[in-house]
Amino acid sequence: MTWWTMPVLAVTAAATVSAQPAQLSNAQVSVQPAGGNLVRAVDDRVAATANAGWIAYAVPLLPGDRMLCDWNGESYRRSPAPATVKLEGSDTLFIFIRAEARAITRVRMFSEGCAIDAGGLPVTWLEGAAAQQSVTLLSRLVDAAQPRRVADGALAALAMHADPTAAKALVTAARGGASTQVRGQALFWVAQRAGAQAIPTIAEAIDKDPETDVKKRAVFALSQLPANEGVPKLIEVASSHSNPAVRRQAMFWLGQSKDPRALAFFERVLFQR
Repeated sequence: MTWWTMPVLAVTAAATVSAQPAQLSNAQVSVQPAGGNLVRAVDDRVAATANAGWIAYAVPLLPGDRMLCDWNGESYRRSPAPATVKLEGSDTLFIFIRAEARAITRVRMFSEGCAIDAGGLPVTWLEGAAAQQSVTLLSRLVDAAQPRRVADGALAALAMHADPTAAKALVTAARGGASTQVRGQALFWVAQRAGAQAIPTIAEAIDKDPETDVKKRAVFALSQLPANEGVPKLIEVASSHSNPAVRRQAMFWLGQSKDPRALAFFERVLFQR
């Protein structure tokens, strides 16, 4: 199973995780307690960071067999295998927030076993971060005013949180994000993570979002759902949506699905049966 295949499972992980990454190197590490208010702790550190530095903490990772060593908030790249691989899957997610000139400039995430080189920069490790407070913090960073790499990184990190409030935050961003980019990116992660909420949220975007680009991103999100959920909805959109660009997008992803139901749909269209 690859890291992006994310079944929704019962969450039994503890609400907080304190351990630092075992393979964090080339870093000037200082340890501080989150103090029961992660948002305030991060805000205080950002306000005190004139030069570049990182703020980091750990929360429970969504259950499943995945490694998150290459996701940089913008793309997924192949890289050498991590030094340590847990055969049963990692249960800890590390969030790294880059600050410079008293502003957040990047959000990254890693699982256990990843070798992390801080490039000689200071890293403030916040002990005892609560998962729900992490969701609150990252949700605040999903904002059109934030740099794209901050908002995209925050959305990706939310999708990997074990805490169930993270799925709700993704749905909220997909429905009400302040920019086309935020709503479209959130829809992708909703398809990966939100379970029973995924189809109604995606369908709502296809029907009601004012931007064609978001509608097309929502169609792509349908293609990321399990075939028994996504393919029938793609056929419905390809058959009857009023926007021709959206219909074409649905047909494209149906073609990519290689599903027999998609082939039968194309035969009906071609031969008008």
